[in-house]
Amino acid sequence: MKPQVGAGARALAARWYHAPEVFAREQERIFARDWICAGRIEQLERAGDFVVAEIAGESIIVTRAADERLRAFYNVCRHRGTRLCTQASGHFAGSIQCPYHAWTYALDGTLIAARTMADVPDFERAEHPLQQANVALFEGFVFVSLAPQPEPFAQAFAPLAGRFARWHIGELGAARTIAYDLACNWKLVFQNYSECYHCPLVHPQLDKLSPSDSGRNDLCEGPFLGGYSELRRHGASLTTTGTTARAPLGDVDGDDLDRVYYYTIFPSLLLSLHRDYVMAHYVQPVAPDRTRVTCTWLFDAAAIAAPGFDPSDAVDFWDVTNRQDWAINELTQLGTGSRAYVPGPYANAEGLLAAFDRHYQRQVR
Repeated sequence: MKPQVGAGARALAARWYHAPEVFAREQERIFARDWICAGRIEQLERAGDFVVAEIAGESIIVTRAADERLRAFYNVCRHRGTRLCTQASGHFAGSIQCPYHAWTYALDGTLIAARTMADVPDFERAEHPLQQANVALFEGFVFVSLAPQPEPFAQAFAPLAGRFARWHIGELGAARTIAYDLACNWKLVFQNYSECYHCPLVHPQLDKLSPSDSGRNDLCEGPFLGGYSELRRHGASLTTTGTTARAPLGDVDGDDLDRVYYYTIFPSLLLSLHRDYVMAHYVQPVAPDRTRVTCTWLFDAAAIAAPGFDPSDAVDFWDVTNRQDWAINELTQLGTGSRAYVPGPYANAEGLLAAFDRHYQRQVR
């Protein structure tokens, strides 16, 4: 359906973008409870591979154990709380060892060695495993929840079940990753992604290939929002040349060859599905006015392995587009901090923003 806005829908008040107490509440009521995207499964191919994710102020180690299962652990030694791992990613050689007193844990989190602790009365290794978080896998993306009893992942993500199957996202590989540090609130990133009202002015290179008024949405309420935009020409792609020599991904065919799908997966992932590649933005709030966004471009794994593979036509196109977005988001952050700022009415092309605001406020309140 075409985006629509209810009568009286307006942008969020300034405090939602600037107040430290709002940011703290978001961390506890959203990021410490929801399922948060922590990376891709191809980063964890072998037993011992790990990534470290920052979620709601916590450092979380996600690793693959010897039994092939993924596990997520708080990055905290059970002895005196020392941080176990300081690398963003890497490989454990069979165990996880504390750098302070060498307490050592198996990849399933059990404590397997604690120097000299055998002399301590009543000490039992089995009582001191690493503290675990919940972990789930969806379309090759790894999700973590810090909630003691989160909503079951299959239930929480039911609206997305099978929706992206045609792209075979779980079989794709990452060809390029770029990290960005933004001077704006994380919600502005989500809101900006959800409308193309700004595209003719901010993204002339995008509007040239995809009309800004061609958007149609199939998810219009709740934690998952989005739909598709049309390409102006059959067989086009959002690249620096407007074309692609790459074959369509998976089972993509028919109308999907001439569309780009854009979805927000609250509160940590933006997903863009193209005929020949998939782009993911991982969104991490750092402060009320600071956000870290990591953008990854995914392509057919066999194509990546082929001699001469070059993803730069897609990467360069979106790197320019990303930076245009971040610049305008930062201007919005500055403007909403003014005493003159009064929330303005949403346009019909901003219907998903009003939906985002409704879900966000239900969660944070």
